[in-house]
Amino acid sequence: MSTHHRNDVYVVDDDPAVRDALSTILSMEGFGVTGFADGPSFVTAARHRRPACVILDVNMPGTSGLDVLRQLKASASTAPVFAISGQADIPMAVDAIRNGALDFFEKPFDAGRLVSRVREAIAQSEQPAAQPSRLASYFPGMELLTPREREVLEQIAAGSSNKEAGRTLGISPRTVEVHRARIMEKLGARNAADLVRIVLTEH
Repeated sequence: MSTHHRNDVYVVDDDPAVRDALSTILSMEGFGVTGFADGPSFVTAARHRRPACVILDVNMPGTSGLDVLRQLKASASTAPVFAISGQADIPMAVDAIRNGALDFFEKPFDAGRLVSRVREAIAQSEQPAAQPSRLASYFPGMELLTPREREVLEQIAAGSSNKEAGRTLGISPRTVEVHRARIMEKLGARNAADLVRIVLTEH
């Protein structure tokens, strides 16, 4: 049975400089940091001890960040995962979000922002979001959506902008945009108004 440690952050990056930098920043802020140089060693550790948060480089040699996310999903780990990527890896970061990452940081990242986002993500994962759903009890394509996509959809249906939805869910507007595009594609909506019409009308 994996135990949950509320201050543990796992950093998975093949670059020792990045691991050291994140370790230093997060330790100073009171987090316990464990670094992993590759995906497999992290996945093994995460089976026994569930961290409070994971920071994962999407572009690692060998087992990619996406493979790691798929394995985490299979093991039903609910720790929030942040993908880190260089500018050239943005498509990969977007893929990471589709595979369950909460958000992504682009290198070089702002240390202060990273720490506050990690803190928010941990706080949020600890308290279940009890929000009355405004969505229709059933709409076509509903079963295709991930729990995160449904949360984003509820925000959109409530009329939130990407920025507001991002603030409520603790993710960046750009990540909301990725989810929104994905949701529209899954539900066959042509634009936001069409999307809201599909999900708010009882079918």
